[in-house]
Amino acid sequence: MPVLTTDAESETGIPKSLSNEPPSETMEEIEHTCPQPRLTLTAPAPFADESSCQCRAPHEKLTIAQARLGTPVDRPVRVYADGIFDLFHSGHARALMQAKTLFPNSYLLVGVCSDDLTHKFKGFTVMNEAERYEALRHCRYVDEVIRDAPWTLTPEFLEKHKIDFVAHDDIPYSSAGSDDVYKHIKEAGMFVPTQRTEGISTSDIITRIVRDYDVYARRNLQRGYTAKELNVSFINEKKYRFQNQVDKMKEKVKNVEERSKEFVNRVEEKSHDLIQKWEEKSREFIGNFLELFGPDGAWKQMFQERSSRMLQALSPKQSPVKKEGFLSQTPKTFFVLSLRCVLGQSHKKSIHT
Repeated sequence: MPVLTTDAESETGIPKSLSNEPPSETMEEIEHTCPQPRLTLTAPAPFADESSCQCRAPHEKLTIAQARLGTPVDRPVRVYADGIFDLFHSGHARALMQAKTLFPNSYLLVGVCSDDLTHKFKGFTVMNEAERYEALRHCRYVDEVIRDAPWTLTPEFLEKHKIDFVAHDDIPYSSAGSDDVYKHIKEAGMFVPTQRTEGISTSDIITRIVRDYDVYARRNLQRGYTAKELNVSFINEKKYRFQNQVDKMKEKVKNVEERSKEFVNRVEEKSHDLIQKWEEKSREFIGNFLELFGPDGAWKQMFQERSSRMLQALSPKQSPVKKEGFLSQTPKTFFVLSLRCVLGQSHKKSIHT
């Protein structure tokens, strides 16, 4: 690919090549020494002034198609993404992930605007610039953080950091008197769009906090923050603390109700089991009772057998009576005769006396 010098510019003033070297030097003569993407995540990403690109080899202008093919092979494609990144959230991280994975070999530089610029052009932030810088340094997709990034990208800034492409969502960003601050980047063919994450943004998070201000004020009072730290008046402090006590009572009542419901459920389950077991045992009892005392039950048969035995014992069959002697009589006859004899003798004694 032919090497272009810095004095060849597009209509927008953006250099067609990001090289400071004279035309006589070629890529074969000067080796690329650009920083490589982070391979380990044991340390935060460095700041740009700690690892700025000091590569003297010419950086030829790439097209998006060429970059997606993995060229050039001797250096990574340097992608730039900028923003405020206040209250760093998943939408920010997802945008940076998209920027990092645009090309096979990408080095992602992230520019973070200072407090002064942000307050001037966009509004007040929750996190200060130092906190926002640190949040970006600890994102796994970021290779380098540029502090105090410009609001509008200039050719000098692009050349200094040897930026190949700029990644941002393609919605026109009107600010600082411009309908779209990325318009000149798009016209130069250096803009690569990313997709926004719906449902999450810094403004959405702040809106939730403002909407439920009382809830969060009570939350922080309960966690030990003072009314002065929260900028809460004396009356509101007492109101919030009273509401916290009411909520605690409600929570206790709710817990008691839940435990009561659990107890009732357990009793119902046990009652159901007991009823089921009782029904099973009652069926078994009734079946056994009918088996014993029913019309054809075993008890009736046993009663009949015992009755017949008793009748046989009380009324035995008469054996033939022998006339040979007194002792040959049946037991019953013998008993009757003996009784008569005893009665007769006693009667005679009474007459003589």
